[in-house]
Amino acid sequence: MRQRSANAPTALLDHETGGWRKKWKGRLPVALLFPNHYRLGMSNLGFQLVYDLVNTHPDLVCERVFLPEDGGQPLSVESRRPLRDFPLLLCSISFEHDYLNLVRMLLAGGIEPMASQRATDPMRRPGSPLIIGGGVATFMNPEPLAPFIDFFVVGEAEPILPRLLDFILRQMERLARPELLWEVARDFSGCYVPALYDIGYHPDGTIASITPSAGLPARVSKVVMPEPAPVGYSRIFSSQAEFSDMFMVELGRGCSRGCRFCAAGFVYRPPRLWPGQAVVEALEQRPAGIERVGLLGMEMARPADLDAITAKLLAAGCRLSFSSLRADAVQRPGLLALLRQSGLKSAALAPDGGSERLRRVINKGFSEQDVLESAAALCEAGVANLKLYFMVGLPTETDTDLEELVDLTRKVRERLLAVGRSRGRVPTLTLSINCFIPKPWTPFQFAPCAPVAVLKEALRLIRRQLAGQPNLKIQADPPESAYFQAVLARGDRRVAAALLAMAATGRNWRQVFRDLDLDPAWYALRERGEAEIFPWEIIDLGIRREYLWSEYRKALAERVTEACDTAKCRRCGVCSP
Repeated sequence: MRQRSANAPTALLDHETGGWRKKWKGRLPVALLFPNHYRLGMSNLGFQLVYDLVNTHPDLVCERVFLPEDGGQPLSVESRRPLRDFPLLLCSISFEHDYLNLVRMLLAGGIEPMASQRATDPMRRPGSPLIIGGGVATFMNPEPLAPFIDFFVVGEAEPILPRLLDFILRQMERLARPELLWEVARDFSGCYVPALYDIGYHPDGTIASITPSAGLPARVSKVVMPEPAPVGYSRIFSSQAEFSDMFMVELGRGCSRGCRFCAAGFVYRPPRLWPGQAVVEALEQRPAGIERVGLLGMEMARPADLDAITAKLLAAGCRLSFSSLRADAVQRPGLLALLRQSGLKSAALAPDGGSERLRRVINKGFSEQDVLESAAALCEAGVANLKLYFMVGLPTETDTDLEELVDLTRKVRERLLAVGRSRGRVPTLTLSINCFIPKPWTPFQFAPCAPVAVLKEALRLIRRQLAGQPNLKIQADPPESAYFQAVLARGDRRVAAALLAMAATGRNWRQVFRDLDLDPAWYALRERGEAEIFPWEIIDLGIRREYLWSEYRKALAERVTEACDTAKCRRCGVCSP
């Protein structure tokens, strides 16, 4: 696939419309859905990789479909075709809020949303496509979407998708949908067909059993790209994307740190860091004219690899961008020199826990001093806008922890003021405060979400004590939105009825849950026991439940765990024989 021009006003102009239409002749049209807006989807490296992967197949033509900004009918970017024209839909789902967006897109596109209603329809019948779900949100917990999806690909697409698409192409005309789904579930590791698994419930609503159809595995194991894996990097550039002029390169997948709230650090186990030389070679694919480089995964990069990468970028005259850095990894001379060369005006650090005690609870692994020294170093490198990421509502949080968050903020602000005055410009400090949401497959999957009233009071305390501080901004996640996200994150198949009703009627989620006699507090606000079966455990990510429970107990006891070492560590079960 040829490189796109960074100056193209939209990705649509990267393809001549008539030429693209000719590609449909003799090929199966595939729609790749991203249930969010274009600017976010085209900045998603995983979405770009799947798009490129499907379009390399000689018998397929893949077009992109995004959530319309105007709420209208979703149309493909390349040829402006409706969803009903595509017999195969691939859905890339990254966040819980995308669940509702996906159902909205199906309805707006004239697609029957319920898989059970499509079961007897020919897969080439307009409006009744084969729908395949994927993306990190679906292998964290696919169950809220289970009634809508024919099957999920659990894990990474690269090792399974080409072979799976070959099979679908051969069998779509020969097999009816139920037979095709049965063969997919039987023959392809990592493919989960919800219709072939029956869920039983106790009287109190908890799950009693997960029963597969005869001949299928009790749990569906995720697919992982075997090493050495190719380094992912940007394939498509568009001025309308969120990171329009940035060449993105991944430094690895997963994270060894073991922060107990972070789903990515657990669902992508084992953590894999690409060799520094492989990353350098990927950087050489950067198109001419693109000088801004985004490195994904800098939080876990090895110091020696980071030095080699930054040396390469310095020599090439590139400008660096990143989402956030670990506070204990900022002060590398090469990295600071690159930041100065980049003219980077904004950077972020993520203490997450507001107090030293909470950082032990969440296993963050760095200190207040790390935060202060890194903030000063970034300011000295020319950063004029520093953002600090914190969470409220963490397990065991008290007002004392919030007071320490406020105190740390003041100390960081004082450091920035001291450096800024010497340089003639006072930096801006922004607090970005998110509400803690217990995620599947983390030690905190057992923990309750804090009630909305508690989250609001925590935010009020912080705002009150930091009110009137010059050069300080506070951005906060709405607690009500976080509460709904927690419901979806921990939801089961019964939540699907609420998603469908919300998408069809536009009603408020609280009204819909009440009408359906679903209790959101039951999903979000209760602590889970050691033995309860969770909806997402229909998936097998290789992590032992006993390990997650022990980590939860260690969190409550404020005990830390060392970072994962895949050469010798066998604690969680993923690397066990």
